[in-house]
Formats: sequence, C-alpha cells, structure tokens
Amino acid sequence: MFLANLRSLGCGRGCMVYACDSEELLTTMSQEPVILNVYDMYWFNQYTTPVGLGVFHSGVEIYGQEYAYGGHPYPFTGVFNINPRDCNELGEQFRFKESVVVGHTDFTEADVKRIIYELGKEYRGDRYHVMNKNCNNFSSDLVQILCGQDIPSWVNRLAYFSTWVPFLQRCLPGEWLTPCVLQNSISQQRQSSNNSSPSNSLS
Repeated sequence: MFLANLRSLGCGRGCMVYACDSEELLTTMSQEPVILNVYDMYWFNQYTTPVGLGVFHSGVEIYGQEYAYGGHPYPFTGVFNINPRDCNELGEQFRFKESVVVGHTDFTEADVKRIIYELGKEYRGDRYHVMNKNCNNFSSDLVQILCGQDIPSWVNRLAYFSTWVPFLQRCLPGEWLTPCVLQNSISQQRQSSNNSSPSNSLS
C-alpha cells in the first residue's frame, strides 16, 4: 500500500504543482536533483561493446548518497548505499560509465530514507532476478517515485539479454549480483545476529 501510494504521487508533493501549471513554483519546490549513475559490467562489456551490446549496473544518487540493489541468498533487503560513483565499493568488475540527471524532487532526505526502507522490503536479496527484478528495475522504481521519470531504456540491457539467453543469470559470477559493499553489509548483519543469539548471550 505504501509503495502504491508513492507511485501515485510520482515526483512527490511537487507533482501537485503541475495541476497549477506554475513552473516557477515547481522549480522552487523541487530542488534536489535525482541522478542515475551507470556502470559498465566490465568483464562482459569489453567483449560485447564493439558490437553495440552492453550489460550495465545502475544506482540512484540523491542527497549525497547512491542507492542500488544486489542479489544475495537471504530474506532481507538487497538495497545498499555507496559514495556516489565510487566503483571501488562495488568491485573490480564495475567501471563507472556516466551520470544522467533524470529530474528533481521535493522529497526531503528523511522522506527518501523512508522510501528506501520500504522499497527494501520489496527488493529483498533473495528475490533478485536478472530479468524482472535487477538493479536497474530498482533504479527505475526509485526514480519513478522520486520524480516521476523513466530511466533511459538502454540501461536495462541486462533484462534484454536474459530474454534471449535464458541461462545468462547462471553464467554471471556471484560477485556481479552481490557487490563488495553489499557482501560486507551481509557479513556484518550475520555477525550481529550471531552475537545476539541466545547461545552467545549465555556464554
């Protein structure tokens, strides 16, 4: 229900300004840029780019943080954040490609964090799917909520490839689905759970 309500709002409270047809008010209210950061999946694209094909990872930058989604085998969120455009936090197979300003939003930073939290319930790590629930699907949903815009269609070529090559997901190395920073987060979460378990608390 929460996500459905957010999608109906689109770009947040600023969307109500469209009804007033007031460009000046819209500009005043919708100040924060929503930026899509796109990365080459380098180990794959170095072979396919010459023929016009590519597989890309993306994240959404807003309020100084970049949010993205990755797969893992556990029933909790696969959403993580990194410093914007820091491909070292993703892993050596990622190469930063470009940034695209897709729009602006009037959601506050606190609003955005709540939206990310709610999206994380839908984008669990164990629900990752290379065709219909990948990092670019997450970016698309988040951008739609924040500013009512679509991400460029070429970004989600990972899904396009999987329709032609059904076994592609099994061919991708595990670290492509679980970037380094997400792997670290999972390790910390599991360690925290182990430390708080009854057996550990009694020792």
